[in-house]
Amino acid sequence: MRFSGLRVLKEGLTGNKGWQAHWRDATPKDAYDVVIIGGGGHGLSTAYYLAKEHGITNVAVLEKGYLGGGNVGRNTTIVRANYFLPGNSEFYSHSLKLWEGLEEDLNYNVMHSQRGQIGLFHSDAQRDAAIRRGNAIRNQGDDAELLSVADLKRMLPYLDYDQARFPIYGGLLQRRAGTARHDAVAWGYARGASERGVDLIQNCEVTGIDIEGGVVKGVETTRGAIKAKKVAIIVAGRSSQVAQMAGMRLPIESHVLQAFVTEGLKPCIDHVVSFGMGHFYISQSDKGGLVFGGDLDFYASYAARGNLPMVEHVMEAGMTLMPAIGKAKVLRSWGGIMDMTPDGSPIIDKTGVEGLYLDAGWCYGGFKAVPGSGFSMAHLVATDRHHDPAARFRLDRFRTGRGLMDEEGTGMQHNLH
Repeated sequence: MRFSGLRVLKEGLTGNKGWQAHWRDATPKDAYDVVIIGGGGHGLSTAYYLAKEHGITNVAVLEKGYLGGGNVGRNTTIVRANYFLPGNSEFYSHSLKLWEGLEEDLNYNVMHSQRGQIGLFHSDAQRDAAIRRGNAIRNQGDDAELLSVADLKRMLPYLDYDQARFPIYGGLLQRRAGTARHDAVAWGYARGASERGVDLIQNCEVTGIDIEGGVVKGVETTRGAIKAKKVAIIVAGRSSQVAQMAGMRLPIESHVLQAFVTEGLKPCIDHVVSFGMGHFYISQSDKGGLVFGGDLDFYASYAARGNLPMVEHVMEAGMTLMPAIGKAKVLRSWGGIMDMTPDGSPIIDKTGVEGLYLDAGWCYGGFKAVPGSGFSMAHLVATDRHHDPAARFRLDRFRTGRGLMDEEGTGMQHNLH
């Protein structure tokens, strides 16, 4: 079933009775070439690119809940490629290019909106850091523009520019950045993978990983044992728990990140805006709600909910940056479980178990990485070679201390990234 303007018009005139299910509700087979644990954005995109790019279709994606119900549906939808360090910069540049062709590739509207992202700075030192970052981004081949206060006042007239504590000195703009509809991304990849023969199996929790003589043989699930030649762990905040089934202890802490959305308002925020001093970021959804978030809840937790002190902290940052937000009513909040590495950069690598692969540690960068992560992970699983843009995301960097990528420059502390 292909989507088109003509098809939408036809269905609208005939009662919308001709639409088919987006993907097959598969029953698990006894064995697969590849089993992917985790049906979020990264797991589904890995399955899609395994089928599309490598012709590997005897694949099962196992999701303990429902597709789109995990972190891929619990984020602030931001897409950008404004990373500074070699290794991160190439990867997110590749991911952004995939975003730009994603809707045509999937024949699915993921509501990708390149409205631009502006990172504000509030001191001379932050201006210097923004100039350095902007030059690195441009050298990578992506776009970055330095904005003066006058530029910002024309583009973002609703900010408080003259506050005594955090006066705004300027901003760094990436016009190709923006937002996308989080659950639509999951559905689009699910549909594309299913069309190519991948089995998507919901309500199927993995309870064990079968290993014999250092080689993975399959998984145990709540729907029975499934044999597999290769198994990929792609479960975001649950990475440590699932890896433990294989006897692995990962260099990951899981923390809660809360996000919020207000009532629907008339269009007032045309960009994604990031507050350089309060780790606050905000954009406006297509339905009119202001979508925003801030820091992690600074304690380890597997609970997809947050605490009230961090709610207050995020609201304070929002009020400091744009006091008008105080007139909006918050409709709901949610929490995603973030898998935080010591250096704030992700892992796409083989493990010490033959046939077992790991995609984890995405910290704050998980949603924007969905296409790039799936593409690079599929390449690794299919060929046993690292995809060049993700070549530095090695697991052993935390053991050896070589190749660490501390993008934030905050040191080896998981919750500061």
